Amino acid sequence: MQNVAMKSDPRSFQEEHGIIGSSVEMQKIIEVVEQVAPTDITVLISGESGVGKEIIAKAIHNASQRSHIPLITVNSGAIPEGIIESELFGHERGSFTGASEKRKGYFELVDGGTIFLDEIGEIPLSSQVKFLRVLENGEFLRVGSSIPRKVDVRVIAATNKDLESEVRHGRFRADLFFRLRSVNITIPPLRNRPDDIPLFFQKFVDDFFEKKDVKFAGISEEAMQFLKSYHWPGNVRELRNVVESMLILESGKYIHTEDVRKYLKEYKPASDGRNLPVPISKSVEEAERELILRALLDIKVNILELRNQLAQGAHVIQGSDMLKKELMYFQDNVEEPVMSLQEMERKMIVEALGRSKGNRRVAARALNISERTLYRKIKEYSLG
Repeated sequence: MQNVAMKSDPRSFQEEHGIIGSSVEMQKIIEVVEQVAPTDITVLISGESGVGKEIIAKAIHNASQRSHIPLITVNSGAIPEGIIESELFGHERGSFTGASEKRKGYFELVDGGTIFLDEIGEIPLSSQVKFLRVLENGEFLRVGSSIPRKVDVRVIAATNKDLESEVRHGRFRADLFFRLRSVNITIPPLRNRPDDIPLFFQKFVDDFFEKKDVKFAGISEEAMQFLKSYHWPGNVRELRNVVESMLILESGKYIHTEDVRKYLKEYKPASDGRNLPVPISKSVEEAERELILRALLDIKVNILELRNQLAQGAHVIQGSDMLKKELMYFQDNVEEPVMSLQEMERKMIVEALGRSKGNRRVAARALNISERTLYRKIKEYSLG
């Protein structure tokens, strides 16, 4: 048996498995990956969308004793609720409408290997108990069958949700949560490790050169500092898109700050003083919409407070008649926001369905939510 006390050089391990990052946080994550990879322990990877959870999952699998079997990646949030059990565990012929033949699920297909379940928080409560059974004893039932089947599968799960909060709100089973988090690796957002940005930048430049014949004259130190100061709501995925866009549209140019600024139109510093966190339980677009809605609510509160003050103390306003007239005009003409958050959400869904001509899959993609979530919202708002 291999002596697990003998550790490889962290840098060579990092390079071998394509993990980018020199920050203290990433070096600690790499140490954990090295420790857990040779085992069969279940791993839960947490972090915002776009931080690179799948890269860590692949590194764990590729450094494991199961690496001879290809890793199967399953996006739990992309599978409609009605067929998720069939996808994971398989089904028997005739078990439901359209089941014309028996079919193996992902767990059977990857027997002896590793399954990476992304967006684990999207698995419906009714299916979580069956998933827990696989984790506990490797046993499951195909849909429509009463015969237990055994598999030997290692599970790596990932989530951008706060599963503890999901447990408290009754949306995720506590026993499954505690079973999943045997080892919990939390990947920090890119804005919290700005020193890793130059490494990612160079990696994406090198990768793009392998695919496209483009010229790149370099980037100024000031432009790189500008990239490091950005808040990156889309994390590493957003950085890759920005780099590739610049390489194409600024081909042959030496990149300056003003060039970078064109690709960060919604620029906001990594720490903006508003102290409004981007919730990891939402996609980037949803999170940004929520921040906008929160800001609108702040404005509404401020307006209401100001109007109350004007109504209660207009007689003590000191100054010119012009100032008084301006204040009275403001009081009489400012309209209060009339839409609630639910009304705004309903409006966005209606608009997305309209633009997609009723195609719910296209609408869900435009809203950056799962089809299951869209179906639930359509039912909730009686849009079906």
